[in-house]
Amino acid sequence: MTITKYISRILNGFFVLILLLFVLDMLTSFEIKSQTIKSFAYFGIMALSPFTLLWNLWAFKTRKGIIIGSTLPILALIGILIIGPIHIGYSSSAWKTKKVLYQNAHLGFKKVELQMQDVGALGYNKRTVEVTYLTHMFMIINPVEKDIDNRVEWVKVDKEVNELELKSP
Repeated sequence: MTITKYISRILNGFFVLILLLFVLDMLTSFEIKSQTIKSFAYFGIMALSPFTLLWNLWAFKTRKGIIIGSTLPILALIGILIIGPIHIGYSSSAWKTKKVLYQNAHLGFKKVELQMQDVGALGYNKRTVEVTYLTHMFMIINPVEKDIDNRVEWVKVDKEVNELELKSP
């Protein structure tokens, strides 16, 4: 196998991974908690889409290869243009926990948190969500139920965390 095929496989695999992280974070309740990974996915999709498209147009020699290799980068570029690069840039900031309001009595990784997102010159976004931590880098969010005070499994904590002031290593 030639060096061009190795580079194509690595580049396209890397592009699919970044695209998957971006789409999961943007369109589902799956969220990236790590600022490094989130910035990498959001800015990586904007940089890698045109680069992967140009590489695939140059590296693939058959019409079938060119069509297959260019479909995903073209769709990603169309999505970037529809969403808007500026909106993607502002959305690239990870949500940080300001305060833990409730803790699940049975599952320690489920919490209700007040979170904030720094959107640069536009200030901060706020939300209160039920968070299920998969790891310290990934979480699943759900809307908070209206009757959470009456639910037995939730214990009121009101613990200040304020991750916005903590420095990441």
